Amino acid sequence: MNAADIESFFATLAAANPQPASELEYTSVFELLAAVLLSAQATDVGVNKATRRLFPVANTPQALLALGHERLCEHIRTIGLYRNKAKHLLQTCQMLIDRHGGQVPRSRAALEALPGVGRKTANVVLNVAFGEPTMAVDTHIFRVSNRSGLAPGKTPLHVELQLEKRVPERYRIEAHHWLILHGRYVCVARSPKCGICAVRPWCDTGKQLKP
Repeated sequence: MNAADIESFFATLAAANPQPASELEYTSVFELLAAVLLSAQATDVGVNKATRRLFPVANTPQALLALGHERLCEHIRTIGLYRNKAKHLLQTCQMLIDRHGGQVPRSRAALEALPGVGRKTANVVLNVAFGEPTMAVDTHIFRVSNRSGLAPGKTPLHVELQLEKRVPERYRIEAHHWLILHGRYVCVARSPKCGICAVRPWCDTGKQLKP
């Protein structure tokens, strides 16, 4: 995908969805961090169902610690790997209190130091909560970037670095939302919906398909 194709690709996605947003439900930076931590190997729909039960009961580091591991597990048991995630979430809560006054830090290094928080989770928080132009490469973005030729790479980090170089600056803050949603609903893993794909004319794979 060349520079002109990339411009048209993102201009089309932007026109269709000018204000993309995360599909995770949250009302604070901490709720966002908790939801993203819980979302590993789980769907946003499944996480939202669990956090609708959890957040009205406990939605701060202090309240979650007071809830305790077993009661936290009761609220999130519908999410895969819930016991391990509960452990990491509580450890993160304690670290937020001990090191950051109970607030979610804004630096990548501080975020990645939290238990259960990797580069992708840190990128989501930095982008969604703090408006930084980070690229949170999940399976959807990895697939779309490689399939379309936008930012091919063998690892999520390679794709992330390619996206940072290739996505025009004016699209960078919203780019990872557009790519996630496109991968989730159109450029799906099996049987991608190329017939209804608005960005097919600029996609390397789409160009090879018969009209």
